[in-house]
Amino acid sequence: MSIFKGSGVALITPFKLVNEKSEVDYDMLKKLCDMHVNNGTDAIIICGTTGESATLSHEEHEKCIKKCIEYVNGKIPVIAGTGSNDTNRAIELSKKAETMGADALLCVTPYYNKTNQEGLINYYTDIAKNVDIPIIMYNVPSRTGVNIEPNTAYEIALKNDNVVAIKEASGNISQITKLASLKALDIYSGNDDQIVPILSVGGIGVISVLANIFPRETHDMVMTYLDGDVKGAMELQLASVDLCNALFSDVNPIPVKKAMEIMYGDSGIVRKPLIKLSEEKTKVLKKEIDNFNKTI
Repeated sequence: MSIFKGSGVALITPFKLVNEKSEVDYDMLKKLCDMHVNNGTDAIIICGTTGESATLSHEEHEKCIKKCIEYVNGKIPVIAGTGSNDTNRAIELSKKAETMGADALLCVTPYYNKTNQEGLINYYTDIAKNVDIPIIMYNVPSRTGVNIEPNTAYEIALKNDNVVAIKEASGNISQITKLASLKALDIYSGNDDQIVPILSVGGIGVISVLANIFPRETHDMVMTYLDGDVKGAMELQLASVDLCNALFSDVNPIPVKKAMEIMYGDSGIVRKPLIKLSEEKTKVLKKEIDNFNKTI
């Protein structure tokens, strides 16, 4: 059984400034969780790339997962980002997330020290044998420098019953089509501009940046397709393309946090070494938010 079908939001981590230092804003985190529960989001992914997990302390990372599970209170699945470039840390955090009550894990491939295809098999197998909840592999070679090849993903799935899905953000539709043909894993789009193309080869949803600001519309894009209205889903996809481009006009999550500030007046702070969105890119982002609003 799939962890979820539809739109899973790759949730931002909201920060506030306290004595010129950024701290996690847990009150705002609760508001964001409530917003997604009430606006059609099908799952919340906490502490992923968009959640700036790389700059969270171990304590913050674990507390964000715990608080998100508490706030959502079983209404929709909570998927905890627990991957690492250190296998032992990934295992430790995955076990803690399971104990806290996470419904599933999102485990990015090791980064910086990377590893090869055999190392990827060992990495996911080591995590999988230490937990019982489902695992989504996260393939984002533009960030990590390593690609999960389709046959590798297939072998990992065969070896581990609880590795059940993959978030595919390689951008390589040919690779994703090959992976889909192996029929071993649920596939979630990791790119908002490829939701419908990936659904067309058998994907079941998206883990989305766009859903941070347009949760209902992102949900509708997926479910419209899965309900058989391909044309309706295609129209939503095409209407969102320029906005998706604006949301990735700089390093994620710089633009989406600026979009949160534009739309909701909060959550615009990013942690160093990230910096705020330039004025020129902010103007484009505002324009594309307005344009998308006019189409929905």
